[in-house]
Amino acid sequence: MESFLSLFDPNQDDGFDEEPELNGNSSGGGSSSSDYETDANLNECALGLVGGIPTERGNLIFDFEQGMLPPEPQIGNVEYKLKLVNPSKQRFEQLVTQMKWRLREGNGEAIYEIGVSDAGYLQGLSDKDMNASLTTLKQMAHHLGASTSVLRRKTISSRRVVAEVLVRKIPDDQHNIEVRVAVLGGADAGKSTLLGVLTQDELDNGHGRARLNMFRHMHEIQSGRTSCISHETLGFDALGNVVNYKYNEMMTAEEISDRSSKLVTFMDLAGHRRYMRTTVQALSGYSPHYAMLVVSAGSGCNDTTEEHLAIVRALDMPFFILVTKTDITSPDATVQELCNLLTTIGCRKVPFVVTNTDEAISAGSNQVSENIVPIFCVSNVTGTGLNLVTKFLYVLSPGISNAEKDRLEQESCEFQVDEIFRVSDVGPVVGGLLVQGVLTENMPMKIGPLPNGSFHPVTVNTIHRNKAPCRVVRAGQSASLSFSLDQDLPTLRSGMVLLGDTGNSPDEPCGTYFFQAKVSVLFHATAIYVGFQTTVHIGSIRQTAVIRGIMGGERLGTNDCASVMFEFVGHPEYVRPGMRILFREGTSKGIGVVTQVFPVNKTIVTK
Repeated sequence: MESFLSLFDPNQDDGFDEEPELNGNSSGGGSSSSDYETDANLNECALGLVGGIPTERGNLIFDFEQGMLPPEPQIGNVEYKLKLVNPSKQRFEQLVTQMKWRLREGNGEAIYEIGVSDAGYLQGLSDKDMNASLTTLKQMAHHLGASTSVLRRKTISSRRVVAEVLVRKIPDDQHNIEVRVAVLGGADAGKSTLLGVLTQDELDNGHGRARLNMFRHMHEIQSGRTSCISHETLGFDALGNVVNYKYNEMMTAEEISDRSSKLVTFMDLAGHRRYMRTTVQALSGYSPHYAMLVVSAGSGCNDTTEEHLAIVRALDMPFFILVTKTDITSPDATVQELCNLLTTIGCRKVPFVVTNTDEAISAGSNQVSENIVPIFCVSNVTGTGLNLVTKFLYVLSPGISNAEKDRLEQESCEFQVDEIFRVSDVGPVVGGLLVQGVLTENMPMKIGPLPNGSFHPVTVNTIHRNKAPCRVVRAGQSASLSFSLDQDLPTLRSGMVLLGDTGNSPDEPCGTYFFQAKVSVLFHATAIYVGFQTTVHIGSIRQTAVIRGIMGGERLGTNDCASVMFEFVGHPEYVRPGMRILFREGTSKGIGVVTQVFPVNKTIVTK
């Protein structure tokens, strides 16, 4: 073991730094009233308010009520246009090319601000010029096979108007644009009930009727508690209309996917502490674009809420909050408690209480670029506030940059296996996330690692996404795969990976027991020493590991950072440098980045 630890590089530069603190100490006043007549200080409790609108590093979110917007961003999917009236043919082609670039930046979605100068001034247009500009914009979108939807239209001084338009184009190799949302919160916060109301379009009766369709097991129905990962979908057509099971009488999940230009996939996760490992595995393995934290107005922020919030922040995942059960009690105290929690030194977020449609659109359009956390107050019984949530989800973007998307697609294929199913006449089916590369039908792959660390060749037969067949999966998309019936498959398990078959390349993939990571301990009641056992989450991997070495010291406490050597206890896993690691045991938790890997067939220690 000592000879093996000599390979441990304590000075390796991994680029992992502590999270920088955000500057958000400006103050201000002003807020809008809500249906609950919440006090003005609900929005003002956030750090960095300018006229009631959240800011981060001096940037305003897009709100027409402020009289001006931030200067037009040079990158991203937002474009300002003063007017688009009767452009020449050459100018029209330039505008179409510009729209194509903005759509690529937004992964199929772009937002146009009409009547706004490049500097952000709301100059406005006459009704005649605005209608002509919207017509031109629609023609530009039609030229690219895209659709337009007017999000809002406001009249400013001198009866001049400005408009915000969403342009959406579904990529040629996709059925729709997908946004994955993980649903978190305490056991009795109403997560499953909320999803039942959104996806079934039927209000709850106050006794949990809406949640029955969300449960997958009899014991969940009997106890009323979710114990496994449940996937539900909510669709939107090109005009922003909700597509769910009440769209027509014979609606199915496949038809929702076919009819929708945008699909929001919810992952209903368990809230009870007994199933915390399953919840963390879903957050780590499926890499959702956003997390939706559900909090009950009656019970407020409990220990589970704070732990879920800590995990989401550790994974650097954008999130928003829904306060439920507002028909039973006023949400004012809970919202104030959330504001205090989000603005603490350890969090440094800007809470933004959404009370009207304009605020919902602004929050959804700037969820990634700004440091805000939208807060919605809803009732699953009366339906209060649910329309704001659906409008917010309609404009919510997947949030991955075009450059990053292209980079990931150029990498070799890597599919993380998170779930395994047995389907009659089909055989084993694996579900998970394509981390990088492009995966197609009949593509030769290698699955592993096996107990000896090696990989087994397989061929992908069919691919399904959102319960519908497809031919191609791209980086960042979740899918389920089946294999040819005539091939010999090894014993499959969660945590395996499918890698592109490189033929007889000298760099054959191999599993590992030992890996080095630069870690930061978020919390531990006492101290962590060599020999400490913890549950490690790396992508879809969830396995117990032992700390075999701590470089630069003998112990780790809360907020300490160090290079640490881990050893998997059960079997080898496929790990590569740069992967994010999250480890937890009881209330202890920490994060880090893998910096060095020691493959089984190359280490000097044999198992």
